[in-house]
Amino acid sequence: ETLALLKKHHVEPEIILYLEQPPSLTQLCQLLKKLKLKAHDLLRTQETEYQTLGLGDAQCTDEQLLKAMIQYPKLMERPIVVCGEQAVLGRPPENILKLL
Repeated sequence: ETLALLKKHHVEPEIILYLEQPPSLTQLCQLLKKLKLKAHDLLRTQETEYQTLGLGDAQCTDEQLLKAMIQYPKLMERPIVVCGEQAVLGRPPENILKLL
């Protein structure tokens, strides 16, 4: 739905298949900064790995959470749309309108 909305507004995005090529720690930190989110805010809490790794524990550091997202990229909320120095989660798809 997010992709269709982008195309409706004549935007041809660069699509990064992060499940095949996870972001580096540096890229993930930059992405969080653009999203204005904390590491935990980007986690999909219903994933098995979230529960198994105990990522909901308040003792988990941002670095631990980021490393978990790199090792298990399906833990990351998606899609993420980046435009320059800003980014938004594409759920719901209407969020991307903030960038257009």
